Amino acid sequence: MTASEIDRSERLHGLDWLRGAALMLGVVLHAAMSFFPTQIWIVGDDQRSAWASGLFFVIHLFRMATFFLIAGLFAHLMLGRRGTWGFVKDRLSRIGGPLAVFWGPTLAAIVAVLIWNAGLHGQTAADAPPPPTYDWTNIPLTHLWFLWVLLILYAGLLILRAVFKALDRKGVAERALDRATEALVGPVGPFLLGAPLALALWLHPAWIAFFGVPTPDAGLVPNAPALVGFGLAFGLGALLDRRRDLLKRVEAWSPALLGLAVGAGILALMLSGGPTPRLVPMTDPAIKALTAAAFGVATYASALAAVGLALRAFARHSAARRYLADASYWIYIVHLPLVMAAQVLVQDLTWPWPIKLVLVVAGVLALSVASYELLIRHSFMGRWLNGRRVPWRRAPKTARAPLAAE
Repeated sequence: MTASEIDRSERLHGLDWLRGAALMLGVVLHAAMSFFPTQIWIVGDDQRSAWASGLFFVIHLFRMATFFLIAGLFAHLMLGRRGTWGFVKDRLSRIGGPLAVFWGPTLAAIVAVLIWNAGLHGQTAADAPPPPTYDWTNIPLTHLWFLWVLLILYAGLLILRAVFKALDRKGVAERALDRATEALVGPVGPFLLGAPLALALWLHPAWIAFFGVPTPDAGLVPNAPALVGFGLAFGLGALLDRRRDLLKRVEAWSPALLGLAVGAGILALMLSGGPTPRLVPMTDPAIKALTAAAFGVATYASALAAVGLALRAFARHSAARRYLADASYWIYIVHLPLVMAAQVLVQDLTWPWPIKLVLVVAGVLALSVASYELLIRHSFMGRWLNGRRVPWRRAPKTARAPLAAE
């Protein structure tokens, strides 16, 4: 069954919500970084705990692979609906546009928080290290790197689609891909998908294993593990849109996939130093290979499990979830300087770290949602970021699959 043979009228509420949840979990992930046992973040809190780094590990393991999987599904859906040029115009406007507009102010806000925090600790400009030399290989994309990677993956999707149309006029290769997708969404899938990612991680010379897939936030050329890991997730999502019927299979296998993710994730955590991260690259080839293999399996097993569980639990329309899914794009864009500022405010308090973490996350979400409601949602920026907006207080009479902003 291909995309043309499936009823496309059903809105995938579970995936819509999961996409938004993956973005909002970025607030928790970045908020937890100031509480690591060893300081790795710009703001180092007085309260430290291995549980904070463990929380980071769990979120980081599955969050972006899940996001890119859903992004691939929605991208293939939109491409089929709008055609090549309609797709290109929409993605340049709603993905490329926010990257161009918000990157500069976001970076300036981050620098302002850095200067503020340094001043609180009695540091001056003379104490600062010399600034790095910036070029196309060393550009601080900040947390907005995912927008740049999305644009690269969109270009790849368009190129591959054109190649298949030109060389596979009888559809033989497309039918083979549809059959291969069946194997990728079962318990064997994480091993098949995880093998290329494991190889990329093993070959990466500066791989710090605790952080899994290295974040491609510096430079215009993503590192190989990120390109492989997120590219495979994106491609799987596109294939799943062709075989929308297989989403039921993902749902059915989700408990087993979750168990596989937990087992492989625990192995990866232990091999990479446990909850207290080792902040040095792995050097032993055998241990590195085993750790990379565990990460490869855990990454895709957890992403597929998240998709299946979300489809199970959130299949029906919910006004609150829909609102947060709409708001999540804006929340993620503005959250990082707010998180850092909140971390500065609480860093010297003697309260337990979980209380401080909750305060940071709750405060940032409250400010972000308030600004979304007052400044974004009902203005031209709401349509720019979210596209056509369906009233959130009630389910639409004629639901349709989403054209999400990713």
